[in-house]
Amino acid sequence: MSQQHTAAPADDSAVATVADRRDWWRDAVIYQVYPRSFADSNGDGMGDLEGVRSRLPYLRDLGVDAVWLSPFYASPQADAGYDVADYRAVDPMFGNLLDADALIRDAHGLGLRIIVDLVPNHSSDQHEWFKRAVAEGPGSPLRERYHFRPGKGKHGELPPNDWESIFGGPAWTRVTEPDGTPGEWYLHLFAPEQPDFNWEHPAVGDEFRSILRFWLDMGVDGFRIDVAHGLVKADGLPDLGTHDQLKLLGNDVMPFFDQDGVHEVYRQWRKVLDEYAGEKIFVAEAWTPTVERTANYVRPDELHQAFNFQYLGTDWDAGQLRTVIDRTLEAMRPVGAPATWVLSNHDVTRHATRFANPPGLGTQIRTAGDRALGLRRARAATLLMLALPGSAYVYQGEELGLPDVVDLPDEVRQDPAYFRGAGQDGFRDGCRVPIPWTRAGSSYGFGGGGSWLPQPTTWGELSVEAQQGVPGSTLELYRSALSVRRARPDLGAGDSVQWLRAPEGVLAFRRGDFVCVANTTGESVTTPSYGRVLLASGEFTEADDETKVPADTTVWWTTA
Repeated sequence: MSQQHTAAPADDSAVATVADRRDWWRDAVIYQVYPRSFADSNGDGMGDLEGVRSRLPYLRDLGVDAVWLSPFYASPQADAGYDVADYRAVDPMFGNLLDADALIRDAHGLGLRIIVDLVPNHSSDQHEWFKRAVAEGPGSPLRERYHFRPGKGKHGELPPNDWESIFGGPAWTRVTEPDGTPGEWYLHLFAPEQPDFNWEHPAVGDEFRSILRFWLDMGVDGFRIDVAHGLVKADGLPDLGTHDQLKLLGNDVMPFFDQDGVHEVYRQWRKVLDEYAGEKIFVAEAWTPTVERTANYVRPDELHQAFNFQYLGTDWDAGQLRTVIDRTLEAMRPVGAPATWVLSNHDVTRHATRFANPPGLGTQIRTAGDRALGLRRARAATLLMLALPGSAYVYQGEELGLPDVVDLPDEVRQDPAYFRGAGQDGFRDGCRVPIPWTRAGSSYGFGGGGSWLPQPTTWGELSVEAQQGVPGSTLELYRSALSVRRARPDLGAGDSVQWLRAPEGVLAFRRGDFVCVANTTGESVTTPSYGRVLLASGEFTEADDETKVPADTTVWWTTA
């Protein structure tokens, strides 16, 4: 008998109790909203907070526990809001503080928590501190809050060291002093419009503890920390002595990343957070050489979670996946932190497209690949991820099976890295195209005035409207999976899995009376029938106590 099992979505009363659970973050499913691409309330082509607020019931019905909002602060938008000019203000393109307050209140009323982005490694060059530092000239006390240095060379015409920007080119820019002469240089690990703070200066720490309290007083439930591995730089800002430094990222501890001094910053932050009731959390974006070093960020007196980039970068391969799963669980166990699992975000090619291409191409891919294959693997990978102990992250639109938009014309691209020639590939626009809500209409229901990035003509058939209530659709698969996960609190709990014997290329594990089997091969495999099927990512066949699991398919069973 060939079939595809789905489960009924959780009812509203079950969702409303989420905010009351203790240790909610240990097994939470957190949904990332990229505000400019989620929903546009005023028809200007740009998503906004009121748009997000209007779609909160959709997220409640999807079954997630919390919503993480990418930056919406006042910003010149040199890097899509990650260049913050005022950490206590909402950028007018997204609304105002009253809109933020209403969004937080409505989310809480629906049983959803709100996590906001925080960008502590750097500010905008339009931040008041930096503008005054440049205007006041050498010797200004405000220059000590950033990394200003005299240049090398006879006339100071060379950068202070050989560090390279993540976005390409030198990590230093020379300022023109108030008298019109070339002057000191300032450090920016990203765009020149994003000068790095000097975290050795006490005023920087004081300011960010104040910013934390501002948003906690607004009612937010936590913070996702951008470039959490940055902040502290090695003493003396030493040369690296090599070029093509981007190739070293993620493989070595760099003098500007993952320095041990960052941990004292987070110990101070944790003290602030613990002043507030309601189990507020910190989530680290920490790119480190190993998952073991990532674990340093989530020790009991520091942060609560850290993104598992090693898992995100793993190919659809059973052996590789098992290795990363085991290492992650082993690394997190000694510090008592939950593992996290993530397949897509606003900086990488969507996994429906990554898995549509041959393995080994990394997380930035420019080709569409085999769309049907990619979607099949993406669905299977999602069920595998949601079966693992810990917390899972879902990036907006992945529940619709959206592919990356790999054919955007050059003239519409807006990723700042795209215009810098070197450094990151600069193709992050493909995962940031506004998501479709309806089959037709202006921007497929995103808003009444088009969208800031063009949407494919196929977007309507992938929309919420087209998938809602349709058995077997990717949207209904996500809803069913999250419903099962919520109905079985043990599913996200714990810190281990019991691996079962399985054919080569297949992952099989037990967690109590739950069994997950993921076939990562291109051929069908036969496994025991472990009980009653709860859910499957695709069609399967059961007969004589055996189950035929097709290629690139994951099945959930209960033995109870």
